[in-house]
Amino acid sequence: MLEIINYLKTRYLSEKAQGITEYALLLVFVVAIAVAVLFGTGTGSDLKNGLTNAFERVVTNLKTVR
Repeated sequence: MLEIINYLKTRYLSEKAQGITEYALLLVFVVAIAVAVLFGTGTGSDLKNGLTNAFERVVTNLKTVR
């Protein structure tokens, strides 16, 4: 029983698990902000259209280079 407890302590209380949790929370925060900006208000749709147009221009330019 003590071995199981020690295993669980090292598995879930290690710095590695803490780092993964912090990165996951940061990713959730960034995605939430991106969704709010891109799909939230009217200004977000302007940003969405601007980004879409920029990427389309990049793709078009890359196709003409070949």
